[in-house]
Amino acid sequence: MAKAHVVGDHQIEIPFTGAVPSAAAPSAADFRLVPQKDPDIPVVIRQVSSAEGKLILTTEQKIDSKEAYQLTARDGTQWLLAPSLVGTLLTVLLTAALVQNFVFTRYLGLCVFFGVSRKKETAVGMGVTFTIVGVLSGLFAWGIDRFVLKTLHLHFLEIIVFIGIVACLVQMVDTILKKINRPLHKKFGIYVVLITTNCIILAVPLLNALNNTGLWESFFLSLGSGLGFALALFLMSCAREKADLAPIPKIFQGLPIAFILAGLFALAFLGFSGLQL
Repeated sequence: MAKAHVVGDHQIEIPFTGAVPSAAAPSAADFRLVPQKDPDIPVVIRQVSSAEGKLILTTEQKIDSKEAYQLTARDGTQWLLAPSLVGTLLTVLLTAALVQNFVFTRYLGLCVFFGVSRKKETAVGMGVTFTIVGVLSGLFAWGIDRFVLKTLHLHFLEIIVFIGIVACLVQMVDTILKKINRPLHKKFGIYVVLITTNCIILAVPLLNALNNTGLWESFFLSLGSGLGFALALFLMSCAREKADLAPIPKIFQGLPIAFILAGLFALAFLGFSGLQL
């Protein structure tokens, strides 16, 4: 018998190597489905139908594709219905970068966003820098939160500790950038330091701590948020460079047209809302 898998919000499919016998067809009472985190609360199976080479179980409650379930047959056969690790990680990455982009859908990190999106060079440089700092701070914060703060019951220190981690990494990146690319460092100006208090940099470790995510999910959330911020910077820099060459009325030049462009990008990113990955 092959592995069972979820095929819809209310359906589970159990493939067979051969045809399902018509005699003594299984019924809903022959199966028990429970969430792995709440094994004492069964999910009601309303109907069992058979087709060529498979059984289809229909449930009353909606099946959460992000949760793991245990399915047991009357003869003792068991199946574990768990989401694919690769699929889960890709979902986290694409959701953080596109579906719930921290800039265009959550409106976080706007200070640095508007400050360094005037030119492509600074936008790309800040996108790479921000992604590196975001990934490293996310991993360090996850490790300290999991093995120190939660172990010692020091949850109330999360924000202070996370800010300290980001500050150390930003100082390190600032020093390295000053040594290897001083012109770019001068173009960034104060915005490199402002990464320390950037809402996105702080939001990612806090979301990881709140949801109690694993290492790989934390890594991909940090990576996705950094890539999403870099994408937002690049798109905005392209639009602002074009706008500088356009005959824009004087009253809209500078920051006003930048807000208008950001609003248009936010409307465009609304097309990803509700997307199921």
